[in-house]
Amino acid sequence: MSDVVVEARETPKPVVKVNRIGLSRDAYKGGVSTLCAGCGHNAITNHIIAACYDLGIEPHRVVKLSGIGCSSKTPAYFLSQSHGFNAVHGRMPAIGTGAIMANRTLIPIGVSGDGDTASIGIGHFVHMVRRNIPIVYIIENNGVYGLTKGQFSATADYGSKQKRGNVNEFFPIDLCAVALTLGCSFVARAFSGDSKQVVPLLKAALSHKGTAILNIISPCVTFNDHQGSTKSYQWVKDHDIPLHEIGYIPEFEDISVDYEEGTTTEVRMHDGARILLKKLKKNFEPTDKVRAIQVLDEGAKKGQLVTGLLYLNPEKQNFIEQSHMHAKPLTQMNEADVRPPKSVLDSIMESLA
Repeated sequence: MSDVVVEARETPKPVVKVNRIGLSRDAYKGGVSTLCAGCGHNAITNHIIAACYDLGIEPHRVVKLSGIGCSSKTPAYFLSQSHGFNAVHGRMPAIGTGAIMANRTLIPIGVSGDGDTASIGIGHFVHMVRRNIPIVYIIENNGVYGLTKGQFSATADYGSKQKRGNVNEFFPIDLCAVALTLGCSFVARAFSGDSKQVVPLLKAALSHKGTAILNIISPCVTFNDHQGSTKSYQWVKDHDIPLHEIGYIPEFEDISVDYEEGTTTEVRMHDGARILLKKLKKNFEPTDKVRAIQVLDEGAKKGQLVTGLLYLNPEKQNFIEQSHMHAKPLTQMNEADVRPPKSVLDSIMESLA
């Protein structure tokens, strides 16, 4: 019987897919989530990872900001190589303002909750929006205080029920309507379970030069996913009325898109990127602020959750531009940059004489 020679072969290593700057998707991940399994916040985390990976954002350029609450834990679960700051309850907008004023080369992503934003932090939220601070501000909105056993938050709908049966007797704060009234230059609402909607909105928000508000309905599977809740997975699926299907083309991609005439709106961003909106609802343009407020009001009266890009003004000046900030970030300035010479001080004193 002849000998049989078996040749040992190495198992080929799987090819790791990388983005345009040579990073794998794993480079955009963070720690393992400690939130409840099925929490909508975890889905939003995955959407943020996908958007940053697709755009080829350098993780070290991102600063992650949050306040207090379940939502404010989530920055630990994405972009582990980024800067991070967990602020005092409701004060994240102030921290974000300071960070971007000190170094506007950073890309700020703020993650807040409905309690963090609509209750204790509402004042900070208002002034951040009216100043048009350049920040992506994500509200993970579940209508309850998940860390303190499910009390109604300020965004809980009138007449909605708690898990134990209590009925909410107060009218909600619509954070999208508040942002629109204050002149926010980017306002969108979405559902955490809809990646086709959320990821393009995140990409557009990341390329926006002003305040970008993303109010994302994110069901709490522990305290607010039952019959009678208007923030549950089933309720949102049954009542979601999308304004359009959303596509996003970054400025570094040269792609020709051909749609049937009259069905798609193209919105140009300041950096050359494009948002493509395939209309699902007639007579709606995301550049009409008054119409956006009307659509939100009409949807609320019908018991509908209107989602999509509500308003965009890519030309509005942000706080950095309005403040005439120096081209060099404050963090990179030396003493000569920040200390005017005696001749300048003398001229200022003479002008006051």
